[in-house]
Amino acid sequence: MSSSSSPKPADGGRLCVLVHAWPRLSMTFVAQELVGLESQGLNLWIATYGKPDAIRHPIHDQLKAEVHRLADKGVDYPRFLRAFFKVRRKPGFAAALALFRRSMKARATRREWRSFARGVIIAAELPADIRMVYAHFIGSATTVARYAAMIAGLPLAASAHARDIWTSSEDNIRDKLSAMDWCTTCTKLGAEYLQKLSGDPAKVHLIYHGLSFDRFPSDPPRRGNADGSDAPVQLLSVGRAVEKKGFDVLLDALSKLPANLRWHWTHVGGGKILDQLQNQAEALGLSNRISSLGAQDQRQIIDLYRGSDLFVLPCREASDGDRDGLPNVLMEAQSQALACLSTDFSEIPELIIDGQTGVLVPPADAVALTEALERLIRSPEERERLGLAGYKRVRSKFEADGGIREIAGLLRKSMQ
Repeated sequence: MSSSSSPKPADGGRLCVLVHAWPRLSMTFVAQELVGLESQGLNLWIATYGKPDAIRHPIHDQLKAEVHRLADKGVDYPRFLRAFFKVRRKPGFAAALALFRRSMKARATRREWRSFARGVIIAAELPADIRMVYAHFIGSATTVARYAAMIAGLPLAASAHARDIWTSSEDNIRDKLSAMDWCTTCTKLGAEYLQKLSGDPAKVHLIYHGLSFDRFPSDPPRRGNADGSDAPVQLLSVGRAVEKKGFDVLLDALSKLPANLRWHWTHVGGGKILDQLQNQAEALGLSNRISSLGAQDQRQIIDLYRGSDLFVLPCREASDGDRDGLPNVLMEAQSQALACLSTDFSEIPELIIDGQTGVLVPPADAVALTEALERLIRSPEERERLGLAGYKRVRSKFEADGGIREIAGLLRKSMQ
């Protein structure tokens, strides 16, 4: 499936970007980067597999690149066989096949087979002007990208983020890093970990996502003085209903607030434990004080940022090791001068200075979260102070353009 408005190839050729399930609302930071790379003069060709979200972010429509889709689920076997016979005599195919056999011997999984098959298909269908393969997330997307790059004889790079780092084995990451020209990641903790695993730590680059602030209103909204005694204080969370977001902890914390304190929590996002959270809210007697809106587009989310009193995101480590890095929604909320309450976990303290530009509590600590919630609900003055301080810091320290220029420079060097 191709876009009719694909950019013409530049003299330096095009870049193959491999990303899973394009487009997804939870990966708007990837879209922001790709649109930024196009603005830097790079021509992109996107290869993707997996089911995309039904709702699109406006930034997805800004991308001019051709989008090349593989099967959403499983492997299209006729397509794979055609690709196999096309690439089997390429110089890099034997090495890719040997890697696949080693990988299957170490961990024989359907996922590895699908990754190899997808890599073969992409390698066979790459346009002739592709000069490099670049993957977003160091998990399965990089596995696919590595097979494709090996077969096609192209350089490989990747961008690592959060779950893909912390739920992959050290050996798997070490092996992938050895095959790359370079790798970026968006948190200091992630960069230090990847540098420790790399035979060449200099190939790991810390580049924050930041925000392209031209997508957000620049004027802080005027908020009311609700303190929970009369009109309810509007609490907002944006994020998928998954364990690492800590929304079950938030529900426990909300249930411990004084009964006469008035508040309303709005949650935006889908997710696999949404029903579980709704059942928990009902059991705690909170259902009539909660709105669950599901996935929303960016315009609606910005309106919610501007119309709410406090943003709450109690991140923690999930039981499978998954964790957030530096959630973009915290930066988005701060861009609208919305006071933020989160946890001193992972890379969140790189963005929020506790007591100065927001409030941080220990992860998975419902008691501490309740105490912070009550204090902030009762104090519109503190919320305003924190919101304005967060607004000033995020707009001065976390602008995206510098990082995008750095990534564009790395890509151009590898594509030479």
